[in-house]
Amino acid sequence: MRPITNTIDPASALFATNAAAYRSDLDRLREAMQFAIDGGNHPSRAGRQRSIDRHHGRGKVMTRDRIDMVIDEGSPFLELSTLAGYGQADDEFPGAGIVTGIGIVHGVPWMFIANDATVKGGSLFPAGIKKHVRAQDIARENDLGCIYLVDSGGAFLPMQDEVFPDQDHFGGTFYRQAQMSAAGLPQLSVVLGGCTAGGAYVPALSDEVIMVEGIGRIFLGGPPIVKAALGEVVDPDDLGGAALHTRESGVSDYMVQTEAEAYGLLREICANTNRRSIADRQDWYDWIEPEAPAHPAEEILGIINDDTRIPYDARQIIARLVDGSRFSEFKPEWGNSIVVGFTRIWGHLVGVIANNGIIFSEDALKATHFIELCNQRSVPLLFLQNTTGYMVGRDSEIGGIAKNGAKMVTAVANARVPKFTVLIGGSYGAGNYGMCGRGFDPRFLFAWPNSRIATMAADTAETVLTDIRLGGMRGAETTNEEIAEIRSSIRAQYEEQSDPYYATSRLWDDGLISPLDTRDALGLCLSLAARQDAPVAGDRIVYRM
Repeated sequence: MRPITNTIDPASALFATNAAAYRSDLDRLREAMQFAIDGGNHPSRAGRQRSIDRHHGRGKVMTRDRIDMVIDEGSPFLELSTLAGYGQADDEFPGAGIVTGIGIVHGVPWMFIANDATVKGGSLFPAGIKKHVRAQDIARENDLGCIYLVDSGGAFLPMQDEVFPDQDHFGGTFYRQAQMSAAGLPQLSVVLGGCTAGGAYVPALSDEVIMVEGIGRIFLGGPPIVKAALGEVVDPDDLGGAALHTRESGVSDYMVQTEAEAYGLLREICANTNRRSIADRQDWYDWIEPEAPAHPAEEILGIINDDTRIPYDARQIIARLVDGSRFSEFKPEWGNSIVVGFTRIWGHLVGVIANNGIIFSEDALKATHFIELCNQRSVPLLFLQNTTGYMVGRDSEIGGIAKNGAKMVTAVANARVPKFTVLIGGSYGAGNYGMCGRGFDPRFLFAWPNSRIATMAADTAETVLTDIRLGGMRGAETTNEEIAEIRSSIRAQYEEQSDPYYATSRLWDDGLISPLDTRDALGLCLSLAARQDAPVAGDRIVYRM
């Protein structure tokens, strides 16, 4: 693989302007992350602090500290969807009330699903359910066992219609848990608080359960429900405490006195599950010793233009993410608005497809050809999205953009190799689909804080939808002020809904991440794929497009 030629001048005025603007984006990201972790400066912060004080007063450990007590010392934890629920429900559910992510225990990767009892008692509102389900789907696809740190009041009852009855609502989490256990993916629970109603089934469906005496409780109906239904007044521990469920009902397998003891026992259980380690790469997966990029990732901040109308060369982004900044480009002289080629990230061979703007017919065909090559050779695919979509216009239609774009979409949909996507800029229209957006089931999809996702950009939407609306008002008197108001409302809607924080709040991605952390995040994701069996073989013919 040849080194990518560096064309970036860090001393230029444009670079300095871009870098300053992007650092402001990263400041906003850090503030949002901190808000999700501790409640920030929201008016409800005082209430959250009271919940935290009560939590500590019961001798309980905060959620992320719990995970730190389980995973190997000094090992990474890839937290997912930290900003789920951000900006929704008056920001009363920071992080959607649940922490999910991938951590290493005795060298083996596990999916952690941990309730945050300081957020509405650990109750799950819609974004929390979606986050729980997404974590289980990631675990299943990446052959990960699940560790549930349970401290939850169950479904958030005031929004029961949005968390209870549908396919991927609360019941979907039970279905997935049972399916993963049947598939040999260990399901382990530590009960650290209330497990009420639906929450009781998380430990009940687990392969092994630890309960902490004095704080862990499991019951289908808590004391208030029992009193209302039966007129029976019962103490919470007598109804569903650790001693009852470990010594009498058998719901729990182990009882411990402290959280620290629980996590030591959990690590002991994990050591006996006979799972593949993070370093256990299978024969199909090509790996060599990694090396750092030749150019610093920090320079990405100056490469991405603050003015989104000004393009940048995706090769310069690739050069700051991949091993040795080396890249074996495929068809470098044809289809210039998509860059494709082979490279390595943390030693793992990967095929990269990156946008340099609008996707033309030849770009779609080049990408299709390359996807088929990677599928034939069992090489994972990495999509770096920055596109306004497929080219429109009469010439493009004559040139077959619809059928050629469809070939690319079909190739992505049918690729059997692991797929990963990062939104590094715009993700508009069918370009989102052809570049393996959420609907095309990438194993992981991350977004940068400068990214945007929508059917079309706000500028385009303003023009298109204003014309449509005015066409529908034909014959009516319309003042310039009314037209300006229509334009303004359309633009405001599209700018709000294409904002990356709007997207990540709704789990359209698996997390907003900094460009500076992207190489490490991808390295861990590729390592998860490398420890699995080879992709299922299918049609591996390469059709020259």
